[in-house]
Amino acid sequence: MEQKKAKKLGLFGGTFNPIHLGHLRAAEEVREELALGKVVFIPALIPPHKDSAGLPPPSDRLKMVEFAASTNPYFECSDVELLREAPSYTIDTLRAFSSRCPDTELYFIVGTDQFSEIDTWKDWEGLFELANFVVVTRPGEGTPALSMPLALKGLIQYDRTVSALEIYKHVSSTLIIICNITGIEVSSTHIRALLKEGKSIRHLVGEEVVDYIISRGLYEEEAG
Repeated sequence: MEQKKAKKLGLFGGTFNPIHLGHLRAAEEVREELALGKVVFIPALIPPHKDSAGLPPPSDRLKMVEFAASTNPYFECSDVELLREAPSYTIDTLRAFSSRCPDTELYFIVGTDQFSEIDTWKDWEGLFELANFVVVTRPGEGTPALSMPLALKGLIQYDRTVSALEIYKHVSSTLIIICNITGIEVSSTHIRALLKEGKSIRHLVGEEVVDYIISRGLYEEEAG
């Protein structure tokens, strides 16, 4: 029988363009619901499924994530995807953490939109052999039962519902956990739109991140 792993680690990837309070609140709610020891934020170098045109330099996005993560003792930041050649494939990230942390159970945090396209990800079937998946709903979205990818049909079965969690078991014995969060309704797209209009983004983004954006002149093109 496989020995139960001693630690539980959350992995939260994304472009974080920029990272905002919605990201932080989602990570905190997932951490509490699943009793995770830590949540690691992993900024992508070049995301495979997004247009990378106009992205701030990786060093700037990493610095903003470091500022944001420093506000919570349970949050950390990793540059693992920034050190690899693009594009930033999740399978490579999970393999890296699995190798580095063999005694740790991994929980990869992802939104419903991204998860609905999981079968388009590189080596997607192997993802579930490396980590549990935590599918985070947006505030007010509710349980995305209809968003389960058809490619997973026959590979998962309903397990149980606990608190805000709806849990499915994959044939590889890992879990797919739907986490209904209260969260904060904000997006990076909205923040960039506010900048374009010359409006304040304070109280949507951490103060240190706001100050960094201003000091570095980030998103000046959006701001006109």
